[in-house]
Amino acid sequence: MGIALVVISAISFGSGGLFARPAYAAGIDWLTLMAWRFLLAAGLAWAVLLASPSALRALRTMPRRTVLTSVGLGVYYISNTATYFAGIATTPLSLAALIVYVYPPIVAVLALRFGRPLEGRRAWTALGIAVAGVVLAVGGIQADEMPPLGGLLLVISAPLFYSVWIIMAARHSGETSDAVGSEAVGAANASAVGAVMLSATAVSYWLICLVLNHPVLPADIPSGAWPGILGVGIVAGFVAVQFFYAGAQRVGAAQASLLSTVEPLWTIAAAGILLGERLDAIQLAGGALILAGVVLSQTGPRGEPAGLPQPTVRLGED
Repeated sequence: MGIALVVISAISFGSGGLFARPAYAAGIDWLTLMAWRFLLAAGLAWAVLLASPSALRALRTMPRRTVLTSVGLGVYYISNTATYFAGIATTPLSLAALIVYVYPPIVAVLALRFGRPLEGRRAWTALGIAVAGVVLAVGGIQADEMPPLGGLLLVISAPLFYSVWIIMAARHSGETSDAVGSEAVGAANASAVGAVMLSATAVSYWLICLVLNHPVLPADIPSGAWPGILGVGIVAGFVAVQFFYAGAQRVGAAQASLLSTVEPLWTIAAAGILLGERLDAIQLAGGALILAGVVLSQTGPRGEPAGLPQPTVRLGED
């Protein structure tokens, strides 16, 4: 369950730029897109929460500290989303997707101190293979296609912010060096925490737009931008964030980050098909290594654990 949630989340995150590009072309900017992304995501999260009696009970009994921490995580999430979506306005999507994937090794290192670390040589070898795949894929980008420095720096900063957010979210879910969040006593309900986090991010973006007098109301948005906005909000907002948090709660932050290396593989392939961004042989080789690293991390000889916990899954609660 945890593996499936993280993989679906990775594909959903990787689809964000594909939806964003036509929205930008229709005449909106990244700030308007983010305001609507998280408003839609938060609305869907609350709809799911209200439809689940167990999740609703979990929200009502959630300690004040858990609520405040969830709000803080939602506000902090602006740092990652703003830098990435502002950066891809001028940076090729395939290049941006690959640069962002320096975060799995950062999370793996941070997890040595603040979370549940990767277990065994197989997991660390898989991480090395996946990172090598990202390096090869980045190496396939032609020098004459390098984007403006400002956009590139924004994209480079995004995974740094994201790595910290992942570790903080994992700690918030109850993850320790010995157990993942779902194994913790009194672990917070993923649906409830996700709804609060997404709401905090949405409120923050809308306040920024109002303070800056930024055009964000429906009347200010071209009709051609709405399909992209809906895609970013539903797929890259609600599904991506909720599924990643629920998946990481089951498998741990480091393992979830390793599994998420399928995202650039998806983004590069989709960008090549939908946006005409060229895939060189070295990029294809890098993509193959990324996939091989993920497969290696989840397989092992008979009798050897794959490095993943097997918590009891309670359907309907997460």
